[in-house]
Order: sequence, then C-alpha cells, then structure tokens
Amino acid sequence: MRSAILKSPGHIEIQELPRPLPAEGEVLVKVMAALTCGTDLKAYLRGHKLIPMPGPFGHEYSGIIAETGRGVARFRAGDAVMGVHSAPCLKCAYCRKKIHNLCENIMETKVLGSFSEYLLIPAEIVRQNLYKKPDHLGFDEAAFLEPLACVVHGMEPLKIAANETMLVIGAGPIGLLHLLFGRAKGAKVLVADIEKKRLRKAKEIGADMVSSPDAAYESAMKFTAGMGVDYVFECTGIPEVWESSVRYVRRGGTVVLFGGCRKDTKVTYDTERLHYDEITLRGTFHFTPRDVRKACMMLSSGSIDVSPLISGVCSLKGIDRTMQRLAKGDGIKYVVRP
Repeated sequence: MRSAILKSPGHIEIQELPRPLPAEGEVLVKVMAALTCGTDLKAYLRGHKLIPMPGPFGHEYSGIIAETGRGVARFRAGDAVMGVHSAPCLKCAYCRKKIHNLCENIMETKVLGSFSEYLLIPAEIVRQNLYKKPDHLGFDEAAFLEPLACVVHGMEPLKIAANETMLVIGAGPIGLLHLLFGRAKGAKVLVADIEKKRLRKAKEIGADMVSSPDAAYESAMKFTAGMGVDYVFECTGIPEVWESSVRYVRRGGTVVLFGGCRKDTKVTYDTERLHYDEITLRGTFHFTPRDVRKACMMLSSGSIDVSPLISGVCSLKGIDRTMQRLAKGDGIKYVVRP
C-alpha cells in the first residue's frame, strides 16, 4: 500500500509499505477521506512530540472496512465507517474516575497514518470509538468526527442556551467548528481573527458579527450592549491571546482555553478580575467516547454542516503542496484521497 511518510520537517515521501493484517479485535480500513489538521501542519513545519519522524502521519479519517480480525462482531468487510485515532484504556486511575480524555495510556495505541491507502485500527478504538457511517453522510464530512469530538468536549458541558453570546478567537478549522457548534445551540456568535478571508468564511457560515483582534473589545461590548459575552473560546494557542481573553467575558462568564501553547509557556491574569467577577477559566484537551458519540450524532443528523470548511481535495502526491498552502494561510481543511 502507498503511505505518506513524514521523513523530517518539510519533507514528505510517498512509500510502498506492506498492507497490515488485522489481529484479534482489529479492523483494516481502506481510507476514503483523510483531513489535514493543525497538528499535521505543526509536525510538517517543525516536528511534533506526538508524531514520530520518520513515520506515517494524518489521523482524521473515514473509509470502508477492508478486513476484520477475529472476534470483531460489530463490523464486517464492506461497512462504511468513521472513527477517531485514540481510545481510553479503561484501566488506569483516570479511567476509573471516568476522566477518559486524560487516560494515562491513551496515546500508546493512537492511530497515525490516515494519509495512506489503508489504516489499521486497534481493538480499543474498534470497541469504543468506531462508528458505521450513514449512507447520506459523505466520507469527507464523516472524517470531521475527530476534530468535532474535541470541540464537543470543551463546549457540551457548558450547556450553552439559545441567545447566549460567545466570542471565538481564531477562525481556523477549530474556531470555525466552535462557531458551527454554537450556532447549532442557538447562540449568538462573534468571531475575531487577523485574517480577513477567514472572517469572511466565518460570516458566510453563520457568525453574527466578525472583528479584527484590535477591535475585539469594542466589538464584544457592542455585541452585548456593554456587558461582555457569556463565553470566550480561545482557539489560537498564543499566550498573549490567552491573557487577553478574560477582557471580553461578562462577570460570572466562562473562558475556555482550547488552543495549546508551546511547552513551558507562562501566562498572567488579573487576580482581582478572576476573583471578584467570578470568571471561570477552563482548559480543554482531547475527547471521551461520549464526546465521539455526540459528534457522530451531530454529523449524522445534519445538525451541523461541516462541508463549508473543506477548501479542496488532493491525492497522496499532493500532500506536500497542500501543506505549503496551509502554511501560507490558504484554506481551512483539505481532503486527502489516498
């Protein structure tokens, strides 16, 4: 089978590899659609600790079961499926506390290599986080299951209600998924970003108001009649933006810090603001099987339409060029068809 191998930052090589054989509990998926994401881009540009090099990469996928291992009862060859790249062990201390996204072993069996013709899915994922794709849902849209599950994990516990207000800082793929989730809940959404073309996309898919970062405070006050928004979702991973995010939220409001900053980064907050205005700061990481199930339901029911986030399609040979385009800010997410 052909597979895109990330040899080193900026260097992708298409190699011919042996087609994997599924062991007990595993399935082999013929990849029909794989999506680019910010983690892939970071690895391509400068490396990433969770994506070893040289090695396969890509982790957002949908496809068709090509073969099943012994003991697999829920799936059979020919089934169209959508899945994610990890699953909790259900045995560690965090799993016993039902904090599945922080499982101590969750990355040990993670799946990398969706930019390949075939992808071997470990038994843990088959049991917990692999779903049959409904016929009416396209393979491209089904491949959004993993990033949407990450967004669900940070947003669903908030119980966002109709007409509540939210500010999304950063109109990249994740920021735009936050926008779509908020609109699905009936919230009024303000989006801030430095790129005008991304703000146009945000407006196109339902943002009530858009703003440049320099005007974000004034926009948030205008958007809420001077009160501040109910929720802020930080989706840039820039420390300075983390710090400024509390400016826009109302008293008693919540700031969700989604964007991951570089290791050893420190930020500073005004303690008086946090204390006397009862501001809640929430970190959010990864997803649980419950989040994956919710994301699957949203995609399958059509309550969220992710198709406007697809900027184009490429083959395995076109991944290098596609990553270069993303590095220049050209596009949101691209579909790779192995």
